Amino acid sequence: MIYETIVTTAAHDGRPHIAPMGVRFEDGLAILAPFRPSTTLDHILATRAAVINFTTDVRVFAGCVTGYARDWPTLAATRVKSVRLQNSLAHTELELDTFHDDPQRPVLRMRSVHEETHAPFTGFNRAQAAVVEGAILVSRLFMLPTEKVDHEVAYLQIAIDKTAGEQERFAWDWILAAIARHRAAEAPAYAAHALNTPLSERH
Repeated sequence: MIYETIVTTAAHDGRPHIAPMGVRFEDGLAILAPFRPSTTLDHILATRAAVINFTTDVRVFAGCVTGYARDWPTLAATRVKSVRLQNSLAHTELELDTFHDDPQRPVLRMRSVHEETHAPFTGFNRAQAAVVEGAILVSRLFMLPTEKVDHEVAYLQIAIDKTAGEQERFAWDWILAAIARHRAAEAPAYAAHALNTPLSERH
C-alpha cells in the first residue's frame, strides 16, 4: 500500500524543501523511492533525515506539483535535522537506515525516531482525494494523451463540484491552470511540427 504524503527535508543550512511523495511502510520502516534528480534525495543523503507529514490540506499537494505555491510554513523537527509542516495533522520524523542506489530511482529505507499528532483527522472527503489524483495527473502530463487527461479531469470534477470546500477549490484551480499552461506550451511545438510535415504524413 502506498500513502500519499508530504515529505519535508532541509539542506545543511536549514533551507526547507517540501515535496508530495508516495510512501510505503515495510517491516517497521518507511520506504521512499524518489526519481532522480531529486532535492529530497540530496537532502536525505546529506542529513540522513526527513519528515513525513500527514495533511488534508490538499493545497500543499497541488501547489508543489503545479509550482503555484511551493513555500508553506514549516517548523524545526523535534529530533532530526529537518523540518515539518506547521499545519500538518501529524508527522513522523525519520532517520536513514539503508540506501540502495539506482541511476533512476534509488530506494531509501528510513526508521521512525519520533511521532507527533497535532490535530484530529475529521474524516474522508472526495474532493480532497480528487485534488490528490489531479496533482498526480499534472505530474504525468508529459506522458499522457490529451483525451485521457480530459476524461480523468471530467470525472474528478464531479467530486469537486459536489464536495469541495474553499481549500479544495483553490487547489483544483491550480491543477486546471497547470494543465492549460502545459497545453499552451505544447501548442507552438505542435504547430511547428505540422508546418514541416507533409500532409500525407500527418496523423
